[in-house]
Amino acid sequence: QVQLVESGGGLVQAAGSLRLSCAASGRTFSRYVMGWFRQAPGKEREFVIAASGRSTYYADSVKGRFTISRDNAKNTVYLQMNSLKPEDTAVYYCAAAFNFAVDTRRWDYWGQGTQVTVSS
Repeated sequence: QVQLVESGGGLVQAAGSLRLSCAASGRTFSRYVMGWFRQAPGKEREFVIAASGRSTYYADSVKGRFTISRDNAKNTVYLQMNSLKPEDTAVYYCAAAFNFAVDTRRWDYWGQGTQVTVSS
C-alpha cells in the first residue's frame, strides 16, 4: 500500500506564501496521479490541484496562485501556495490515484492532513 505524509502547514498572513510537502512510500510513486485536497470546518473535502506527470489540473479558486510539482526520485510532491487568502484556511490532504478525478471518492490513498491557517 501507499503511505502519504504531509508536512509544512502552519499560520501565515494573508498575501503570504507557504509550501507543503507530501512524502510517499514505495517505488510505485510515479505510476500515480498525485493531488491535493482541502477541507474547511463544516464543509466537504474539495479538490485543489493535481498532477499526473503529463497533465496538471486546477480548481478555479487556486489557478494562478497555487502550483504543484513532483520529484519522482524523492517520492515527494509539493504544493506551493502564493497570495494566500483567509478562505484558503483548511486542512490540506495529499492523495494518490491511478487516474485523475475531481471526485474525492475515486482517490485511493490519503495522507493525515496538515493545517493551513491564513490570518486576515
